[in-house]
Amino acid sequence: MLKCISLVKKRTYVGYTKDLNVRLNKHNSGKGAKFTKGNQWKVIYKKRFLSRSKAMSYEYVLKHDKKERLKIFNKYK
Repeated sequence: MLKCISLVKKRTYVGYTKDLNVRLNKHNSGKGAKFTKGNQWKVIYKKRFLSRSKAMSYEYVLKHDKKERLKIFNKYK
């Protein structure tokens, strides 16, 4: 989970990747997902999975469970 550090508003982004550093650099350079463009981000939470399908399943849960995202945000900010 990424936290936006260039806005005062609490904004997070959830995604999966094989290389976290490359993905974070893309987001911070404006070449990542459309939602992340124009802002600076930092990693506040990460979790490893043995398969892509398990990672995508967990990503889906986090994207749709606002309470869980807020709990992680407050714990790892």
